[in-house]
Amino acid sequence: MTTRQDIEDMINRVALNDRAAFEALYSATSAKLFGIILRVLKDRAASEDVLQDVYLRLWQGGAQTFATGRASPISWLATIARNRAIDRLRRVKPESNLDGVAEPRDPALGPEGLAVAASERAMIDACLDELQPDRATAVRGAYLDGDTYADLAARFDVPLNTMRTWLRRSLMSLKDCLSR
Repeated sequence: MTTRQDIEDMINRVALNDRAAFEALYSATSAKLFGIILRVLKDRAASEDVLQDVYLRLWQGGAQTFATGRASPISWLATIARNRAIDRLRRVKPESNLDGVAEPRDPALGPEGLAVAASERAMIDACLDELQPDRATAVRGAYLDGDTYADLAARFDVPLNTMRTWLRRSLMSLKDCLSR
């Protein structure tokens, strides 16, 4: 198991252009970072591109900006990955349906998979409709559009902790609704 100290050491060695450390860092962290990026982008190919960009930037000097002991190294890497994914979302306007939420596209899905995905999407939409309109909009913004909690708090003119509470309670309501 890779420890926090191991990852810190790898990042510091990557800053010194240590190829072995870069390989070890990639092996230890790429799956987690890919998952974060994929949750934001919902597109495997785009997520792979962003993941490559994250590691390329680390290799080209980004690792030198890491402050040892200041932040968790995996949190630092996760923040970089999430921000790069959000940047990609903002750069590339996704195709969207009538309510403005991008439809996930997976070319690997066959007709049956598409039918199941459409059914699940309908269930999620129905459950989102049960939420208060501002809560549903906030959930869509945070989890489908990649908006930050701070952006949403500003948009709805509520304190950041209130926005966090809205989202947490909304997700709990969605979970209850989807389990019915």
